[in-house]
Amino acid sequence: MSRVVDASASLAGIERAEHVIDPVFRDSPQFICGPISERLGMSVVLKVECVNPIRSFKGRGTGYLLHELGSGGPLVCASAGNFGQGMAYACGDRGRALTVFAARAANPLKLERMRALGAEVVLEGEDFDAAKEAARRYAQQAGHLYVEDGLWAPIAEGAGTIALELTRMPEALDAIFVPLGNGSLINGIGTWFKQSGLSTRVIGVCSEAAPAMELSWRAGKPVTAPAETIADGIAVRVPVPEALDLMRSTVDEVMLVSDQEILAAMRLLLAHAGLVVEPAGAVGLAGIMRRPADFAGGRVATPICGGNLTDQQIRDWLY
Repeated sequence: MSRVVDASASLAGIERAEHVIDPVFRDSPQFICGPISERLGMSVVLKVECVNPIRSFKGRGTGYLLHELGSGGPLVCASAGNFGQGMAYACGDRGRALTVFAARAANPLKLERMRALGAEVVLEGEDFDAAKEAARRYAQQAGHLYVEDGLWAPIAEGAGTIALELTRMPEALDAIFVPLGNGSLINGIGTWFKQSGLSTRVIGVCSEAAPAMELSWRAGKPVTAPAETIADGIAVRVPVPEALDLMRSTVDEVMLVSDQEILAAMRLLLAHAGLVVEPAGAVGLAGIMRRPADFAGGRVATPICGGNLTDQQIRDWLY
């Protein structure tokens, strides 16, 4: 258990995770998108993580976490929606009870899917971090195990299998642009590239309207900031200190993009890759679109890590 409750991922853990994760989440499509590459003047590899039962990458880390935890009692977590779906999917496979706390304004499609996957969903708080505090209190009072995204090594190691798969492509990457929320995704991906001795630059991307992780990265300590972005999956107001500590060895740079740039990336993915992608899933491409001069003629990648949009969001943002 002590290794599980630890943010520090490892190369060996990522390699173990590859053999444990449900195959439905593994070996996701990865390809150079010709039209986007031509538009930006570089080879852009899309790693498509939204064509699975929960439409996001979260099933990788949650599946590996549940394997590492083994049998046990009920679990509690907080989620903007995708992590909760991943937990619900993994718990459902193992007959384990799960309670997910979400903000009252959370994406209704994500709430519906968490319930459909068997989770009890409790709405509390005005944003994700308020829901997280409520989840932590509830778990303590009920005597259940609280699982925090960003804090548990197997969650990051499961996400790190994305990087493992990308390195099987014939050519090396100059950089990978990673959506940055609580930190599990970028720490898993960064662990693989850094501990493998590869020169790929690992760049985290946050929304300007939720800059806490970028501010914390620059300050070298947790900095709380408003989180009012359309990208609910990375709308972090209160960073996880342990995840930030690990980022010092896994991440080269953190940058910001505007919500309008995120919308432009979503529309580009629909127009040129046929992908319906939620804001947090497209933020990495928004980062690439900001940097054509820096990587001109190079080869970069980004995980397209979520595709949960309501019908109204599709109408408002994509058409």
